[in-house]
Amino acid sequence: MRVMATEIERKFLVTGSGWRRGKRSRLRQGYLCAREERSVRVRLESGVGTLNVKGPARGLARAEFEYRIPAEDAVRLLRLCERPLIEKTRTRVRFGGLIWEVDEFFGDNLGLVVAEVELDRPDRTVLLPPWVGAEVTRDPRYLNANLFRNPFRTWAKPGRKR
Repeated sequence: MRVMATEIERKFLVTGSGWRRGKRSRLRQGYLCAREERSVRVRLESGVGTLNVKGPARGLARAEFEYRIPAEDAVRLLRLCERPLIEKTRTRVRFGGLIWEVDEFFGDNLGLVVAEVELDRPDRTVLLPPWVGAEVTRDPRYLNANLFRNPFRTWAKPGRKR
């Protein structure tokens, strides 16, 4: 289990299918608190529970603390979380010396597929896989903490009025 003091990540939309060969796991996660200045998340992934606390973003970086908790505790805490829960399949793929996490969302966020890569420093050069498209790192709509409040299915689509 990783515990870190700082998270530095970039996020991209996914345009191809070359990522589908990686290791997959199913995730359910919810938020006990989801604000711009902080979030507290509970996650259950492949029978492993985690509790995650994040601070406000400062550029690409923000404080992050993650702790493993018993799966039974995660199940009970998920019942306390705001609704809807975020449900997704995560595929981990090695590319360019980094591990990319591709999240394929379900439920109210069906159709959304994003790739994230965590970095050791904000100025690190990142070789982009051929299956990533536009960068959405600074677009708050793509934060998981915002997707339960404003799910992908509610976003205005080209040619469709909201």
